[in-house]
Amino acid sequence: MIYNILKLDLNNGEVISVVGGGGKTTTIFQLAKELKSLNKKVLITTTTAIYNPDEKEYDCFFLEDIKDFQPTDGTITIFGQKIVGEKLIGVSLEKLDEIIEKRVFDFILIEADGAKKKPIKAPETYEPVITKNTTKTIGVIGLDSLGRAINEENVHRPEIFTKITNTSLLDIIKADIIVKLVLHEEGLFKSSKGEKILLLNKANDHDLIKEGMKIRESLLNRGMKNVVISDIQRKMFY
Repeated sequence: MIYNILKLDLNNGEVISVVGGGGKTTTIFQLAKELKSLNKKVLITTTTAIYNPDEKEYDCFFLEDIKDFQPTDGTITIFGQKIVGEKLIGVSLEKLDEIIEKRVFDFILIEADGAKKKPIKAPETYEPVITKNTTKTIGVIGLDSLGRAINEENVHRPEIFTKITNTSLLDIIKADIIVKLVLHEEGLFKSSKGEKILLLNKANDHDLIKEGMKIRESLLNRGMKNVVISDIQRKMFY
């Protein structure tokens, strides 16, 4: 279970901001389902934008204002500002903090930046948008980015990515480049709050699991405390 792997505080609840690429939305909704099964009151929202979720994914849905809503146990609530095309546009930090401080939800899961479905990204100057109330920041990187060229097809914001990792466009992404992205102050965990957890996702074959373990060892040796190798869709962790 993801909530066990992430060592969530099931008694006091958490505010979790998720950043990066490689499966943020899948991670958020899978975690929400697990918490719902534990009879928790879960809110999913975004401070940027997410794809409008399927009706099967939630119990309640609000736009603009959540007012004095009191969720019931074992439910998932979605909250956003408005819908534009296929996207649910996020709420302001001010509005989000008001909801958090009411403490009516046990867990609040926030997608705090975008990646345009790319496995790996670098943040723009205005990203990520993270509330001060965050207790855990989860950074997600798709291990399927390994072996790919640094370009628009594979990397969200490749020009910024190359500056952060001291690389050039069309260089091949290797383990050491991912390590640089994770550790750089303007990299994956830029502006993070609370405990930092790295999710090396899409570890769906032996070679990627092995590469993930190399990255984890390198990061642990450099002071990173929480690195999880995962295949969220198959609910596998290493």
